[in-house]
Amino acid sequence: MRHGVKHVKLNMDTNARKALFSNLTAAVLNHEQIKVTVQRAKALRTFVDNMITLGKKGGLANRRQALSFLRDEEIVAKLFSTLAERYKNRNGGYCRVLRAGMRYGDAADMAIIELVDRDVNAKGAKDLARVAAEKAAAAEAAKAEAAASESK
Repeated sequence: MRHGVKHVKLNMDTNARKALFSNLTAAVLNHEQIKVTVQRAKALRTFVDNMITLGKKGGLANRRQALSFLRDEEIVAKLFSTLAERYKNRNGGYCRVLRAGMRYGDAADMAIIELVDRDVNAKGAKDLARVAAEKAAAAEAAKAEAAASESK
C-alpha cells in the first residue's frame, strides 16, 4: 500500500534525496533555470512552488522555514524580495518543465526547469560580476605596477 507516500524515491535514501532537492531548489531560485532529468524536474516542481509560496506569505517564521530548507541567506533574501514581488498576483504554477532531449552519456531524458516570467540575465550573473571584478582588480594592479616602475 502507498499510504502517506508523497514523493518519488529516485533510488536514494531519504537524507540524500532531501539534500538533492534542497540544492536543486536553491539552484532554480538562484539561476531561475537549470537542466536536470525529467523525473527530478517533475519532483522538484513542488519544492520550488512551496518555497515561492513561503516567500509570498512573508513573515519571520516563513523566512526561517525557507532558510532551514535552502541553507543560503542570499537566496532566501532574493526569494522574499524579488521573487515574492514578481509572483504576488499569481496563484501557483511558478515553474515549468520543458523537455530537452536525451543526455549523451546514458540516454536519460533531460528537461529544463525554469521559473515562469524569469529574468533572463539571472543565469550566470554572479559569475559575470566576479569576472568583471577580477578584470578591474587586474587593471588596477597593472596601473599601480606601471606607476611604481615609472617612479624608479
